[in-house]
Parts: sequence; C-alpha cells; structure tokens
Amino acid sequence: MTELIINRIFDAPRELVYRAFADPDQLARWFGPVGWSVPRDSIDMDVRPGGHQRYTMVNDAEPTQAVTIEATYHEVVPHELLDGYATAPDGTTMSLRLEFHDEGGKTRLVVRQGPFTDEVAEMTRQGWGSSFTKLDDCIATH
Repeated sequence: MTELIINRIFDAPRELVYRAFADPDQLARWFGPVGWSVPRDSIDMDVRPGGHQRYTMVNDAEPTQAVTIEATYHEVVPHELLDGYATAPDGTTMSLRLEFHDEGGKTRLVVRQGPFTDEVAEMTRQGWGSSFTKLDDCIATH
C-alpha cells in the first residue's frame, strides 16, 4: 500500500487557498476532476476537530454517476492544516492531510492521502491534478 504525497504551489495567499477547502461555497466552485462537479447543496461541512465534511461528486456528462464522500476532521489549524480521514461508498477508509505553507505570498499545499494500491494512487494523483487546474482558475478570478 502507498501513501500519496503531492506538493503543489498556488499563486495565492495561504488564507485564500485554505478557504477554497474549508468554505462550502468555494469548494463547490472547483472541487472534483475536470468533468465532475460538486453541487453546493450536497456539501455539509463543520470544519473543527471532530467535525465532518460530506459532499457528492457528480459526473457532468452522466449525472446518474455520483460518488458521495464522508470525512471526519481530527485536527484543524486555520490557514495551516486540515487532517482527518474519509470513508468512500465501498467502506474504504483513508487518511487525508492537507498542509498549507506560506511561500512568499504564494501557497505550497502538501496533500498526504492513503493508503492506496499503486494503481489507485496514480488515478488519485491525476484526479487531484485535474481538480487543481480548476482551483487555479478560481483563484485567478478571485
């Protein structure tokens, strides 16, 4: 099993990138790989230790294809850290840690997620990369 680790620089202050993950209105604007979206009314978030995040990703071309994710936060440090675990519809549980680092007015995001098989880790890496393309667009228009 593999832990996926992704480092990504965003051309935006740390507070703005953090808010993209912690604010349901922002999350609905960009989350999910290209071709998928997260309807705002499917998002329920309580961003605090012991809090939760629930949302449904919907395939834009085939809306009957949908995936609901439920997550629980273990540790939350505003503008610095979101750490917890998510449970997929098949019952699989994985950790997810998002670290937000200031890089001179930009933000370095470190994503740690897993465990995964190598194949699923690579698909997940591609999904994050596609999602981050959408996040870049949202940040540019902010």
